[in-house]
Amino acid sequence: MENKGFADNNSNIETPNDVGVAEKPLKTNKVSSGRVDINVLKSKLQETESKEFKKNLYILSSLILGLGILGIYLSL
Repeated sequence: MENKGFADNNSNIETPNDVGVAEKPLKTNKVSSGRVDINVLKSKLQETESKEFKKNLYILSSLILGLGILGIYLSL
């Protein structure tokens, strides 16, 4: 009987010589700096929070106005 285990499954796989060429990125532009200005981040965050606050304020005021109109309508 033949022993067909993992030891008998030796297969030689040859790798191509140009492996490094295939791994090169398509874009060759380098990032100039890894630093981020904290003031730019703060201004972006403040801008998004301002937009969210205005949206929430608009929704809240429209709900209060709607409840007021509904209350006046139902009291008549």
